[in-house]
Amino acid sequence: MASINIESFYHQDSQTFCHLIIDGETKTAALVDPVMDYNAAGGRFSYEFICAILASIKDRQLTLGWILETHIHADHLTAAQYVKQQAGGQVVTSTCVSGVQQHFDGVFDLHSEQEALFDVLVESGDTLPLGASAIEVLSTPGHTQACLTYVVRSDEQVSAFIGDTLFMPDVGTARCDFPGGDGAQLYDSIQTIFSLGDETQLYLCHDYPPENREACASISVAQQKKNNIHCGQGVSKEQFVKVRLQRDETLAPPKLLLPSLQINIRAGYLPDADHEGRRFLRIPIR
Repeated sequence: MASINIESFYHQDSQTFCHLIIDGETKTAALVDPVMDYNAAGGRFSYEFICAILASIKDRQLTLGWILETHIHADHLTAAQYVKQQAGGQVVTSTCVSGVQQHFDGVFDLHSEQEALFDVLVESGDTLPLGASAIEVLSTPGHTQACLTYVVRSDEQVSAFIGDTLFMPDVGTARCDFPGGDGAQLYDSIQTIFSLGDETQLYLCHDYPPENREACASISVAQQKKNNIHCGQGVSKEQFVKVRLQRDETLAPPKLLLPSLQINIRAGYLPDADHEGRRFLRIPIR
């Protein structure tokens, strides 16, 4: 097996982790869930966070092969296209993304489903080459219908990049009240992740730490099985779905929901500029 290095970067504003996976033998890399900086009050996009990661890629002369989206995020904006422009790589997401696009195209009057916006669409059982290693794809729906987990095996460790499926044990699991979300599916997806083995290291997309601990990028399957407040210690599917539904009823929409969805269903492409060079996002009102 190959030698794999993983580096995690925390975007404080959105409490999101972006993970850089590096094959040590060939210096090829994949970037998971890149984040764009966005000031909602001023409508200003910027790339300070992702530029620091790109500088690290350039300084070490890494070849970026893949830009991996675990799902269509509703709480931060992807920097996938900016990364592709600056460092190359193909933007990857689930074959099920068309269902997400179809729904939100209707909400925002867009046409993303009709455009070839993502470079590669994958499903369970697919693999993506990464130097001397490979990235295995698992479909793990529940939070959304198009959620993926990416698995990388090295000499020392099995590592899984699980998106929003699980958070740290003291935070629990992802909400399931978005269109296409399903609590029973999420429970089954968690069991799929747990079946990777107790020593598998799970790399999180978010952490929302309480004041008494720092943000944490990864945790083992064994620790999740033992301590997760929603699905640990033998919680049944029925118990999980009940708790998850009750919790979801109390949650407010993410603060970047509307801009995130419009950018993310389009693989990170910004809206086209008008004749004066202006770009606009849409805010549906009811």
